[in-house]
Amino acid sequence: MKKALPIGVDNFEDIIINDYYYVDKTLFIKELLDLKGKVNLFTRPRRFGKTLNLSMLRYFFEDTGIQEKNTQHAALFKGLKIMGAGKEYIGQMGKYPVINLTLKSSKQETFESAYYKIREEIAEEFQRHDFLLESDALSDTDKQMFQDIKDRKAGYDAYSGSLKFLSRCLYMAMNEKVIVLLDEYDVPLENSYFAGFYDKMAGFIRSLFESVLKTNDCLQFAVITGCLRISKESIFTGLNHLNLISVLDKKYSEHFGFTEPEVKQAMSYYGRDRRFADVKEWYDGYQFGNTEVYNPWSLIKFLYDLDADADAFPRPYWINTSSNEIIKNMVARADREMKGQIEMLLAGKSMDIQVHEEITYADMDQNGENLWNFLYFTGYLTKESEYFKESSIFLKVRIPNTEVKTIYQNTILNWFRECIKKRDFRDLYKAMEDGDAEKMGEILSEQLLSTISFYDSAENFYHGFLAGILSQSDSYLVKSNRESGNGRSDLIVKNPSLRGRAFIIEVKISKGIDELEEDAQKAVKQISGRGYMEELRTEGYRMIDSYGISFFRKDCEVRYGGKYR
Repeated sequence: MKKALPIGVDNFEDIIINDYYYVDKTLFIKELLDLKGKVNLFTRPRRFGKTLNLSMLRYFFEDTGIQEKNTQHAALFKGLKIMGAGKEYIGQMGKYPVINLTLKSSKQETFESAYYKIREEIAEEFQRHDFLLESDALSDTDKQMFQDIKDRKAGYDAYSGSLKFLSRCLYMAMNEKVIVLLDEYDVPLENSYFAGFYDKMAGFIRSLFESVLKTNDCLQFAVITGCLRISKESIFTGLNHLNLISVLDKKYSEHFGFTEPEVKQAMSYYGRDRRFADVKEWYDGYQFGNTEVYNPWSLIKFLYDLDADADAFPRPYWINTSSNEIIKNMVARADREMKGQIEMLLAGKSMDIQVHEEITYADMDQNGENLWNFLYFTGYLTKESEYFKESSIFLKVRIPNTEVKTIYQNTILNWFRECIKKRDFRDLYKAMEDGDAEKMGEILSEQLLSTISFYDSAENFYHGFLAGILSQSDSYLVKSNRESGNGRSDLIVKNPSLRGRAFIIEVKISKGIDELEEDAQKAVKQISGRGYMEELRTEGYRMIDSYGISFFRKDCEVRYGGKYR
């Protein structure tokens, strides 16, 4: 029987004990020890293995104070790559007290509720170390403070300094410096930015981090993970020894996400080699340093679906892993230049950006350059190449794969639907009822100029564009018929309350602007052979008008085909 796939399992012990399929990333431990960074901040897109890697670090390094448990943790690494790295690395196993804190649960609507969630995580970590209450190394005052934090009775200042306090307690009791692991540090910052309480949350996170990471003699080293590189001035003030490792860096590049050999090995293990081309098109395309990387979450989800149906289609699994608020904001406030850049990226082209590695969420609204940087560091764009110019790093970036492209397209379509709900299209319906093709063309062209188009799937885009606009009327129902791949689609627009008025619209996609008029005329001629007249007459419609509409990029041509009685 094949190993189960770890869907949503990010605890290292659970994966090994329950014999889930595991891609061995334990040499991350070796590189971490070799490079000897004091405070290491790793930024990778969501769902790229950050939490699992931190869990692995905890089980490798942690001295729990109980020899039997330490032995159990050591057994988890049997047969894994780190065990062949050398005695100097194995000697670090089970040696250090570890503080392990995740902030991913802090995505809440108010500061109070987000603070409550973080306080709960801190209290649970104190609970995990409650053996310290029995230690003679702690004073009665320290024990009372420890108890208050564990019991959720301490005040704001106590919680903002709680991690440094816990590191001191562990150091005094165990006589060994402490490793600090902080997962998804930027979740409360991203959430608070969009929810409107960023300054308050940033102040708390700054105090929490500074106290444990800055001038802390009890600290062995720290590993922090997140999605973005937040400005040192914003969160890590005065932390001069912060070692930032982003998707640009060549160090550690193969430890987050799956490399191509790892993907091929997994697909071979599950007997899905023939679907590799789909996986490469949909989930490959990321470039971390010089390493080609696949989205691990999406690959595992796709393999899971293939287990039930060997012919399952690839899907955008990553779309549900975060709010995608950044793209929503970008699309909603895009000016004409930015819309053009988005369309260029959707057409498979690349664009140049100057790298800004340390920015705040507030900076995102300052200019488009900052926004493109956010999209790059969060996985919505990837590096095609890089170059150095005028003392700055520049990147050529593109959309990494079909999965992410689909996320852009879905976000744009949802934005478009919201936009057209706010627009009064009575002038369009009147022009359609009056046979005024010229007026219809003006209104549709105006709407095209203000939206974002993706021309590589032009049939779907224009069909959805037209159907979306015509569906805004309470009086008419829109029925769509598409013939994929031939550049044609039909819309039937009818008023069921009157049972007398209906419209047949044939849509064609032109290959150039010079072909618009001819294609619109062809569309009109093709309507008669489609068989819709008889269908509508059978339903009781007597006044039937026809239109042919052709599209090319931001231009359209409308031709009136006359009335059918």
